[in-house]
Amino acid sequence: MRTKDTQSAPTSRTGWLSRRGLLRLATTSLALAIMAMPPADGAFARDDYRRYGHDEHWVSTWYASPQTSVIGLNPEEQPHTFNNQTIRHVVRVSAGGTQVRIRVSNEIGDQPLKIGAASIGLHEVGSGIREGSLRQLTFGGNTSTVIPPGAPVLSDPVDLTIPDLASLAVSLYLPEQTGPATAHLLGRQTSFIAAGDTTETIRMEGAELTGSRYFLTGVQVTAEEDAATIVTLGDSITDGFAATTDQNNRWPDVLAERLNVNNKGPERAVANAGISGNRVLHDIIGPNALARFDRDVLAQPGAEYVVVLEGINDIGFSEFLPDQEVNAEDIIAGYRQLIERAHSKGLKIYGATLTPFEGAGYFSEEGEAKRQAVNNWIRTSGAFDAVIDFDKVTRDPANPRRLLPAYDSGDNLHPSDAGYEAMANSIDLRLFHNGKGGKKDRY
Repeated sequence: MRTKDTQSAPTSRTGWLSRRGLLRLATTSLALAIMAMPPADGAFARDDYRRYGHDEHWVSTWYASPQTSVIGLNPEEQPHTFNNQTIRHVVRVSAGGTQVRIRVSNEIGDQPLKIGAASIGLHEVGSGIREGSLRQLTFGGNTSTVIPPGAPVLSDPVDLTIPDLASLAVSLYLPEQTGPATAHLLGRQTSFIAAGDTTETIRMEGAELTGSRYFLTGVQVTAEEDAATIVTLGDSITDGFAATTDQNNRWPDVLAERLNVNNKGPERAVANAGISGNRVLHDIIGPNALARFDRDVLAQPGAEYVVVLEGINDIGFSEFLPDQEVNAEDIIAGYRQLIERAHSKGLKIYGATLTPFEGAGYFSEEGEAKRQAVNNWIRTSGAFDAVIDFDKVTRDPANPRRLLPAYDSGDNLHPSDAGYEAMANSIDLRLFHNGKGGKKDRY
């Protein structure tokens, strides 16, 4: 027969809770339940949802793919760092909205990155911000944040009416030593660097000028539910090498202008995910396309389309890096991976043919044969959802292996402003009328 003591509830950690433990558990549960209950008017819930943009449809309206702040070809080159400085970037969005947030990246950093303050406003001449448009940005309700190494962070949304194709001034104050900066080297846009916190200064007098971008990698806006983003994945020809600085003459820029003026369907934003020197299969400047596809394409809010123009560097660098030599079949295998990954997320993916490069520093007869083989596959395989024939648009009819002189920037590889415009003007805008899923577009 059990005694009175043996009938009592055990007090060991593995047995039943003691009476005191039960009381403590009940009290704690009740407190947690009360804390979880929203106020009667639901104000806290609405504000919290609005802060993080859960009740809005977001699209990526501007993007700069993260990379190191050194080219990587010179082992003695030191990465750029900042300390007690403000960087003001000027960015032109593709689609406007009434709310905006930014993406700040420490993805290349090797230590925590502190953002002491941040702001955004409509851009005027130089480093100027239009009076009345300056907005302080917060992160989780705080004016500062610390970003772990390898991570990005999104700011809280702020109300700001942004017209389509408007230019914004985005300022980041870096109060402490940053370590190696996450950058986008070919900005083709003047940015401004000044000492101290100038995030709320309308004009940054005496600022240092740079053509690169640091830490800012994205701008996102609210849009209608049927709005979507077109991501342009590529190398320097997409990044805009040789385009006139501060003029927004890259082919994705011109595509955004055409969509704004002529598109008869839902609103379409353009996010430029080009990196100069980038390759499909190997790293050299920035992660290779296969490695960065999830980050730069699939993770873009609102992404429904991707245009791929990449592979000429895989071919050209084979001349100088024999241990990384690739053939046409290797590049095609890389394309097939991108296609499968895009389709697995419901995105339509369009293949752009590689433009002529005879006369470029890394041209060879073998490389030209590879380019022709890759282009033939893009045109005839049916693997991409549609084909955009940039080769046909930019080549010289008298010598199809070369760029048309009027479209050549002078290095026999990168188009001029006129060449970029011709590329964008050749794209059939009907390709972007239908969203995820559905039949392939053939125009």
